[in-house]
Amino acid sequence: MPAVGLFIPCYVDQLYPHVGLATVQVLERHGCTVEYPEDQTCCGQPMANSGCAEDARPLAEKFLRVFGRYEYVVAPAGSCVSMVRNHYEGFLAGRPGFDRLKRTTYELCEFLVDVLKLPRVQGRFPRRVGLHQSCHALRELRVGAGSERRVAPFNKVQLLLSELEGLQLVELQRADECCGFGGTFAVNEEAVSCMMGRDRLEDHQRAGAEVVTGVDMSCLMHLDGLIRRERRPLRVMHVAEVLAEAEGLS
Repeated sequence: MPAVGLFIPCYVDQLYPHVGLATVQVLERHGCTVEYPEDQTCCGQPMANSGCAEDARPLAEKFLRVFGRYEYVVAPAGSCVSMVRNHYEGFLAGRPGFDRLKRTTYELCEFLVDVLKLPRVQGRFPRRVGLHQSCHALRELRVGAGSERRVAPFNKVQLLLSELEGLQLVELQRADECCGFGGTFAVNEEAVSCMMGRDRLEDHQRAGAEVVTGVDMSCLMHLDGLIRRERRPLRVMHVAEVLAEAEGLS
């Protein structure tokens, strides 16, 4: 059984702990031994994205100390995994264990598809679902083929969801457009961020979605704020929650 060190992003830990629990349930359901190291901290992405790179350095160093011992590291967040795999180089290049850490750190869905190689996800989720494809997961982790790339279409998240009985993936007009969250961008450019989020929600509503899902709770948090303030008939669920509910784990 694969041994997994579970990395939980700050906003999941503080605001959406049920997403972390659903992630554990899904991993254990598929044969993984999961350990949550309690001395983990933020990956440092907020500081790095705000131009305070040196403030992120000690967090990157701690991430390597905490998670370097695990066979695999899995997180329910494409953006945090991308921070480790694509943006820790300036902090940790040449450190013992860093190259291995980059190779063995995965977003949940890519871990299920690429490492566990699940042939089929057994479960039932009889709802119309819109898939929000977050920018980091799509364009930095390559969990799918972005529309701007001339490659054969593929999507690892969609592959898992399409196996669920009763789930209908709705067809969006702009399937991989940014929601406008962007971390501190949503604070510094509130009006633009909200306009982009509303555009995404309109797309999902036109397509008939009941649930909006994705791999990054940060994007879904942004969309959910707009949904609640504007009383839209939509619900957000992290893909881990969808899989856990479909498999009867929650």
